[in-house]
Amino acid sequence: MKRNPGSIRAEINIARRTWGELGAAKFAELRALVRRDRVSVALGDVCYIENRWYITHSGLLRLAHRKRCAGIKTYLDTGASDPIANRWVFKAVVYTSPNSAGFFGYGDADPSNTSSLVRGAEMRVAETRAVNRALRKAYGIGLCSVEELGSFSAPQKPPASMPNSNGHPGSNGSSNGQPRLRDQLCLLIRQHNLDPTLVKAYAADFCGTETLREASRDLVESFVTQLAASAKKDRDALVCKLNSYAQSVEAKP
Repeated sequence: MKRNPGSIRAEINIARRTWGELGAAKFAELRALVRRDRVSVALGDVCYIENRWYITHSGLLRLAHRKRCAGIKTYLDTGASDPIANRWVFKAVVYTSPNSAGFFGYGDADPSNTSSLVRGAEMRVAETRAVNRALRKAYGIGLCSVEELGSFSAPQKPPASMPNSNGHPGSNGSSNGQPRLRDQLCLLIRQHNLDPTLVKAYAADFCGTETLREASRDLVESFVTQLAASAKKDRDALVCKLNSYAQSVEAKP
């Protein structure tokens, strides 16, 4: 059953009160989502972060219920998971009907791609991400889910970080309204399946500091831009570059 015009207007008004005037284009996107997928701003099905709409885990579960989802199964990928490093990988399968072959989705989580607010809960985050991806595939949801972001459960407006030894904001801070550099880096690592430890070693070398935390924001921003370009142009070459730091990483106590 489609949403009636009155309920759609109500959802738009709630969004306007929540996030302010987002512009005609963004409200048009939301209007299409409400009409097509019956998402509800009032019930927390979607959220607006950094000029983008994201669907939530609860929104996807509500959608699955409306579509009469036949079942969801999750499996821990023991081969890819590393409990010592608190890295977990799950596979989820969504069955849209009793005879469905299933729609698969994978989700991973470790301390490098989750917020400090959910530290210790990486296993649950990984399972949630896997379920979200499988549900999005099963029901044709093009929006990324907010739980898949590196800043999962982090405040949408993080407090300003303390300046580092160079007098610049820390690499996690944001002074221009853009996503935090740490979150950008985490997303790149997840998107291209890179080793976070080797990326940090490469970043420190690129910035000329002992650790990435000591680098100025400008240097970290340059590194993130360089990493994104390298991954897009030739991921294999980038992996080889990262592997060259393996020995130095192992040598550190």
